[in-house]
Amino acid sequence: MSPPPTAADLSDCTPAEARAAFRAGAAAPTSGVAPGHTQANLIAVPRDLAYDLLLFAQRNPRPCPVLEVTEPGSWRSRLAPDADLRTDLPGYRVWRNGEVVDEVADAVQAWREDLVAFLIGCSFETLLRQAGVPLRHVEQGATVPMFVTDRECAPAGRLSGPLVVSMRPVPAGLVATAVQITGLMPAVHGAPVHVGAPEALGIRDLSRPDFGDPVEFHPGDVPVFWACGVTTQAALTRAAPPYAVTHVPGRMFVTDARDLDYRIA
Repeated sequence: MSPPPTAADLSDCTPAEARAAFRAGAAAPTSGVAPGHTQANLIAVPRDLAYDLLLFAQRNPRPCPVLEVTEPGSWRSRLAPDADLRTDLPGYRVWRNGEVVDEVADAVQAWREDLVAFLIGCSFETLLRQAGVPLRHVEQGATVPMFVTDRECAPAGRLSGPLVVSMRPVPAGLVATAVQITGLMPAVHGAPVHVGAPEALGIRDLSRPDFGDPVEFHPGDVPVFWACGVTTQAALTRAAPPYAVTHVPGRMFVTDARDLDYRIA
């Protein structure tokens, strides 16, 4: 039996091919997979928490830009009609009372009839790469590093929590390009929330991310921070609802939509 494909192996595939690989057991970060196609964070919560989550996302659109909300119990997505949200991501987390109790290859057994799934947009890297902005984590075969900040999100109902950011080292001369490109894509996080000194966000050590992997900087690189959909998982930790299912950070749902579909100009 041949080994399952890696993210590098999936860098020139279609979204359907990527989802099929994940369904078959491939487990890898999705940065660089099916370039040009939109990816999304997954968070599925019981129906009685879904309104609070929708309100939390509405009040915090930078980290939580909602692309789709399903009917209770549904595992189908308009963004990829042939997909199954329970099986077509490369890793899932099962939560109980605000803690991750399991990480599983598929969520078929974990899915419940009362779960409402939210897809949170997160996809601008292809456009950065096309503009010549390097993606150090992709170059190094790593998951993008993510950090819990000291900035509080606007609370909503039972949900509150800190802003989580993703960090990409960007050559100083290309920071303005990165800001301009991502600023045209508010449906997938938009422009960075901070450039430069990590301590301004309460981040003490860039070599110790809260999620993902550390990445090496090249000479002249500057840390650039974007709002991150894992913010919803930080809110789960604080609210401690009885149950939830999410993606593993950095291992997202690859949709059939194209990044350019969400560009506003």
